[in-house]
Amino acid sequence: MNVTIDKNSGYCFGVEFAIKMAEDEMEGTDRLYCLGDIVHNDMEVKRLSDKGLVVIDREELRELSDCKVLIRAHGEPPETYRTAIENNIELIDASCPVVLKLQHRVKTAFDKMEKEKGQIVIYGKKGHAEVIGLTGQTLEKAIVVMEDKDLEKIDFTKPVTLFSQTTKSTKGFYELKEKIEEKIKATKGVLNEVDFNANDSICRQVSNREPQLKHFASEKDVIIFVSGKKSSNGKALYQVCKNENERSYFVENESEIDPNWFSPEDEVGICGATSTPMWLMEQVMHYIMSLEQGFALESN
Repeated sequence: MNVTIDKNSGYCFGVEFAIKMAEDEMEGTDRLYCLGDIVHNDMEVKRLSDKGLVVIDREELRELSDCKVLIRAHGEPPETYRTAIENNIELIDASCPVVLKLQHRVKTAFDKMEKEKGQIVIYGKKGHAEVIGLTGQTLEKAIVVMEDKDLEKIDFTKPVTLFSQTTKSTKGFYELKEKIEEKIKATKGVLNEVDFNANDSICRQVSNREPQLKHFASEKDVIIFVSGKKSSNGKALYQVCKNENERSYFVENESEIDPNWFSPEDEVGICGATSTPMWLMEQVMHYIMSLEQGFALESN
């Protein structure tokens, strides 16, 4: 068996930056609070927890004071910063620059839509950390759309400005854009720039992985996709692999691997989400390579 790790897989810049900030901060202290899981990967969360990173939720944040709290790459709504000021909390802000820029764009667009009695629509997963930060820029007035049924929340007689969670599918965004355009035309009989403004705010470091993964998956006999089960990015990218290569398997770590997935002559590819650490993919690779010894014994 030949086993290869996809060179384009692993942390995106934002996640890598946040983890580096956390590790640097923990060098001088035995405890650092983090608002939510720093990354959607339980094994990496545990590794950092062993170093002193304590995950808290927003209710627990309100009970803290005179301490340091890390804001992860997903960003936070304005309310979090107000709480920090009130409770004398020092924020270690590791918000991804791409997310921060999008928050500013959403806030600017929301102010404009308020004057025009329009609506902000966000293509994303309701309750996702990044989406919470984005809707916070709109006084929670933004409409979050994920599926066709969510379109019922939009008033198509009023102007619509569309944005996307940075980690969503480009294909899904443009399909949604077309559906909104059709709904506006059906309602008003015409579509113009005043009615609809669509902003493709998907991070290209993330979206570019789709074509790269398709190519990688097509070259291999077996694909082992390593990701935390909480990662929406992981679910989407795994589906890209599965569509390209039927012998694609989703695992959280090497303990979930079935040796029966492989044959001695297979070309095996290992890849992962933007929240999958390289050390974990390497761990999976070493385990799969150890299976070769079993194949060799069986053949003798």
